Amino acid sequence: MGISIHTAALPHDDPEASLAFYRDGLGFEVRSDVGQGRMRWITVGPADQPETSILLAPPGADPGVTEDERRTIAAMMAKGTYGWILLASRDLDDTFEKVRSSGAEVVQEPTDQPYGTRDCAFRDPAGNMVRIQQVGGV
Repeated sequence: MGISIHTAALPHDDPEASLAFYRDGLGFEVRSDVGQGRMRWITVGPADQPETSILLAPPGADPGVTEDERRTIAAMMAKGTYGWILLASRDLDDTFEKVRSSGAEVVQEPTDQPYGTRDCAFRDPAGNMVRIQQVGGV
């Protein structure tokens, strides 16, 4: 069938802070940035993977979302329970140090998990969990 992952979406509530995290902290390129003020849809991704992107979108922007749902989304984002993504790196320790030095909020330093994965975790400015796992050799 030939299906591939093209874009995953995460919410943001501060486009400039999100850009600082994804562009400056993770080193992703900005592929598009449309909208104004806080209502911006920003597409980012690794420069060497032009076919895969993350869309940073204002939460609850869909006109079908009710005010109660918007409040629930905002509450979940504030708790860090609304969105998350799993990334991978061939050199987890180096990646961790680069992201941490950008000022990102560290949730977990690189750790060997009991289920066989070595990973770390950060929280992006919108509260999304960003886990990064070690893949392949360094």
